[in-house]
Amino acid sequence: MKLIAVLLFTVTAATAAQAQTLKFGHIDLQALIQVMPERATAEEEFGKFQGELEEILGDMQNQYQTKMGEFEALGADASEIKRNAKVAEIQDIQQRIQNYQVTANQQLQQKQSELLQPVFDKAEKAIEEVAKEKGLIYVFDSGMANRTILYKSTQSLDLLPLVKAKLGIQ
Repeated sequence: MKLIAVLLFTVTAATAAQAQTLKFGHIDLQALIQVMPERATAEEEFGKFQGELEEILGDMQNQYQTKMGEFEALGADASEIKRNAKVAEIQDIQQRIQNYQVTANQQLQQKQSELLQPVFDKAEKAIEEVAKEKGLIYVFDSGMANRTILYKSTQSLDLLPLVKAKLGIQ
């Protein structure tokens, strides 16, 4: 029984000693992304892409307005066939606009992901390098968007200034 107690004490002491050497860090990933120059470039390119899509949508809406004007100009003495033809044209344009909006939203999401992924990859690589240099075993995202960290000790290393320095950001 004494042997088990001594063994249990030794394992507990070893575990406690090891736990004291564990090092943790934290960083506000969104704050880092916001100051990276690559983000501004990505946002500028995204804005241009979005503008092109909006221009196409504007052209389609102008076509719709033109067709609506033509329909209203038909007047009461227009034949049923002409009215039905114009209604069909208007419905066709409405359907094309709706389809375009769905497709454009998907393209916008894909483009945003495509443009921002390299920025996040670069940030994560720099975080990993700094964490390894500092001997950290975990780095937590402490940003406002990620509310999983409810408390952080002053012993947790804030990597934001170190990673910014690593990336050459003031």
